[in-house]
Amino acid sequence: MIVFPNAKINLGLNVTGTFSDGFHSIETVLFPVSFCDILEINLSENQLFELNVSGMVISRKDKDNLCVRAYNLLKKIFNLPNVRVHLHKVIPMGAGLGGGSSDAAFTISLLNDLFALSLSDFQKKQYASQLGSDCSFFIENRPCFAFGKGDQFESINLNLKGYSVVILVPPIHISTVDAYKVVKVKKPAMDIRMIVETSPFEWKNFLINDFEDPIFKLHPEIHQIKEYLYKVGAVYASMSGSGSAVYGLFDRKLPELNSFPGCKLWTGRINE
Repeated sequence: MIVFPNAKINLGLNVTGTFSDGFHSIETVLFPVSFCDILEINLSENQLFELNVSGMVISRKDKDNLCVRAYNLLKKIFNLPNVRVHLHKVIPMGAGLGGGSSDAAFTISLLNDLFALSLSDFQKKQYASQLGSDCSFFIENRPCFAFGKGDQFESINLNLKGYSVVILVPPIHISTVDAYKVVKVKKPAMDIRMIVETSPFEWKNFLINDFEDPIFKLHPEIHQIKEYLYKVGAVYASMSGSGSAVYGLFDRKLPELNSFPGCKLWTGRINE
């Protein structure tokens, strides 16, 4: 069985406080885009668990891979047989696009289908939340307001149908842990939910990602990508998550994008 775990972008991201365990509280809108990995899971023919990875190089050991962790979680609960997993990695890591979290969530959904576990979306989200704060977002995979540690979700009505998305990912890996060390906690001037109800043409001055200022100081080339996207006609541009990916929303035909040759480029149209 084959599925296509997709990426997400953050529409705004406010770091609003800290919890007693050291984690930060955030507010953001998560929006799915069709920039996808490829995941295939089948029963093992040799009765052994196998993980094969193609595409982009993954530096983590197998036991740390989120697909493996998702499988082991369900295997322990449901006594699953061994499987053969093939992950073709397309979504860059350390880019703020949620690729690993998506792989984990899609693994849970795929195993649910493969072994007829009859898990509800609520149950799948409960399991996914044990693997990462935003993993459960990819179970329903719909635009939502995320808050708390980024693991609590509230449905929102957000329609960007007809817009195109450009994502540029420079060859820079941003550690989420390191990004939180340099970001400043502050109360947002406006509620993100109110901002995204307005036209994207209004977002430039109000929809803020708190990670941008410190990350831009460390990596000015990421700021240059954002400025470039505005220069070529984006109605809104932002870094996604804690970076390093930068995306732009376009309401018309996309321009030719031949700058920043070192970047990975993805373009897509929002159809829902």
